[in-house]
Amino acid sequence: MPHRKRVKHYHEPGDFHELTFSCYRRMSLLTNDPWRGDLSRCVDDALAAEKFHLLAFVFMPEHVHLLVWPTLPGASAQCISRFLLAVKMRSSQQVKARLVNSGGRLLSRLTVRERPGRTVFRFWQEGPGYDRNLQTEDAVRASIEYIHLNPVRRGLCKSPVDWPWPSARWHAAEGTDIDARLPKLHGPPPELFRPCR
Repeated sequence: MPHRKRVKHYHEPGDFHELTFSCYRRMSLLTNDPWRGDLSRCVDDALAAEKFHLLAFVFMPEHVHLLVWPTLPGASAQCISRFLLAVKMRSSQQVKARLVNSGGRLLSRLTVRERPGRTVFRFWQEGPGYDRNLQTEDAVRASIEYIHLNPVRRGLCKSPVDWPWPSARWHAAEGTDIDARLPKLHGPPPELFRPCR
């Protein structure tokens, strides 16, 4: 039996979660706008369903970073698992439907034999990805910077605001730059980000 990576989610009230998950076999599958648009809508739907806020994100060609904050006082680790499952399952289903409708050759590459007699479509790498809990303003700010600098470090653009699928422009414009293709963003909760004295 192959070893499956297991990530245990945990949540304490007030925790932010830096979530990272990858495309199947880290293939560069997030390279076209319709698929990234589908992913944005799936993120929005999962945010609304779980009552999460999205503080920062970036869609890279082969992976995704999301910085989320569960807003309900009774939020639990299961909320994080449900959120990730909803985003990944729904977006995978939408990509598969697009490939079936277009007769895309990628469909056969992403349809894998799970066991004898059973094949499955894999857009995302199996497992829950990476979940890092953040509990301080400094950690949240460092995470936002890390997320936004991903495409710069990879040489895909010179500045975070030049990449078409991050929250960097929204943060640079202090929440006034709205791109309808992107997931809905929220500012940080005021009780965490207090003005400096």
